[in-house]
Amino acid sequence: MKNYYASLFILTLLSGCQNTEIKTENFSNYCISGGTIYTANDAAPTAEAIAVNSGKITYVGPVTGDWCDKNTDNNREIINLEENTLYPGLTDSHGHLLGIGLREMTLNLEGTKSVKDLQKRLKEAVDNSDTNGTIYGRGWIETHWPENRFPNRSDLDAIIPDTPVILERADGHAYVVNSKALALANITKDTPSPFGGAINKDDNGEPTGMLIDNAANLVSSLLEAPDEAKREAAYIKGAALYASRGWTNIHSMSVDPNDMNMINRLSNEGKIKIRVYNSVNLLDERSMPSMISKTSKDSSLITTRAIKLYSDGALGSRGAALLQPYSDDPDNTGLMTLKEVQAKSILEAALRNGTQVNTHAIGDKANRYVLQWYKDAFEAVPEEERPHPQPRWRIEHSQIVHVDDIQLFKKYGIIPSMQPSHAIGDLHFAVDRLGKERLAGGYAWRSLIDSGSIIVGGTDAPVEVGDPRIEFYAATQRKDLKGYSNEAWYPSQKVTSQEALKMFTTWPAYASFQENNLGSIEIGKAADFTVYDTDIMTAVGSDILSAKTIMTMVDGQIAFKR
Repeated sequence: MKNYYASLFILTLLSGCQNTEIKTENFSNYCISGGTIYTANDAAPTAEAIAVNSGKITYVGPVTGDWCDKNTDNNREIINLEENTLYPGLTDSHGHLLGIGLREMTLNLEGTKSVKDLQKRLKEAVDNSDTNGTIYGRGWIETHWPENRFPNRSDLDAIIPDTPVILERADGHAYVVNSKALALANITKDTPSPFGGAINKDDNGEPTGMLIDNAANLVSSLLEAPDEAKREAAYIKGAALYASRGWTNIHSMSVDPNDMNMINRLSNEGKIKIRVYNSVNLLDERSMPSMISKTSKDSSLITTRAIKLYSDGALGSRGAALLQPYSDDPDNTGLMTLKEVQAKSILEAALRNGTQVNTHAIGDKANRYVLQWYKDAFEAVPEEERPHPQPRWRIEHSQIVHVDDIQLFKKYGIIPSMQPSHAIGDLHFAVDRLGKERLAGGYAWRSLIDSGSIIVGGTDAPVEVGDPRIEFYAATQRKDLKGYSNEAWYPSQKVTSQEALKMFTTWPAYASFQENNLGSIEIGKAADFTVYDTDIMTAVGSDILSAKTIMTMVDGQIAFKR
């Protein structure tokens, strides 16, 4: 469940200082050389120099003769990379910009080590709180806890029984609440689970306090949505944090359509300095014909032309919809959160509107169903009735795919949108959920690419950290951050450095209809660059993780400089 309360992780900004600082001003014209430049262009993968005029690339090639004078106007700035490494601007193809900012402003439950640690953090929050409203937190994951179970209402009641408490799992697909919250929401042993949700109950039929996916909506009235001022601050904080990490672009998911004017205004005011490609929540299927009838481009950096749908839950909370039961929960096959009749109405209208559709699917059942629903829509709406014959629809996450279905992505023209960091976190418990055999189609980057698909890489922040270094490391190493892997992780599914670069540059540009302007360093494209002190294309293992952001440039303007 992705909602306004979308994140509580406190992230650590990239730290440390560089011995040499790139000297830049806010000019539009630059001559850049002095370090390795990766272009993400297979025909010319590296270059010695770049020239930029008015936010556009005017030269890519060797340092020779008067290359700089010939390709820039007089009011230019010389940037010496000082042996640092420049890449095309990196894109997080699946994040939640509002949630990324909110986690900087609220309670953090990331890294909680046990039920006792959760209780300790809750008590500290209670002791330091001056509010009489619901206590809310997010970021816990129980898969590594010594108790080997979900937290429950009794755990929370022991700390605070008289004030409602709602603590959201890091994946955004489950809440644990205390007895007061259950009482205020009128959730009892007789309350049926809603479609696409589960009210977990104990052996006596009493609610445990765990609410999975759509069941979390039963307590949503106890949470106060952030007001306009807080949302505005969150968007600004999230964008600034992302620029500091080297991101130049985010495909922002589950955006409230009511926030669009705010996002565009903040961009035009220079308060959001990175690109944002919005995928908005659909308020209801009846609003489809009028919601996005054309691409919205009210700011030079903000684009809106997609909607976000959800077909199932998450693997960690056992809400991902599976073709066969969970290995560690034999009576449970997960939850579908979208019905076929709803999908049919929305998808056919989207094709006729020219609206891109990005659908969350994690389990193999959900992925199979969404692949089939997309195919049915393509067959129901002829190309001549579509404003865009190539809709470039995506399946967000595409985590667990039956091996027989992998080739269907390419066959139907559907783009898998995947987050490498999910694999190196989930795989510590995924073998318990699924067993090794089903993981043959899990996080199957190599198999999808070899079948002819492209993969757009993202982070799903604030579910994950939202760090390009971690994503690049996960994609190329297929190991956790301590260097651990095993055969159940299918190490052969890792990708090459060039493929990983494309996952965060050229392929996201294509998946957002922006390949003519973004994604690679070529003449005529926008001057979006990421500069690190480390060559992550040749770095090995943890050296990738220690890279520091030196500069982020978006549209020829400096968005971040160390």
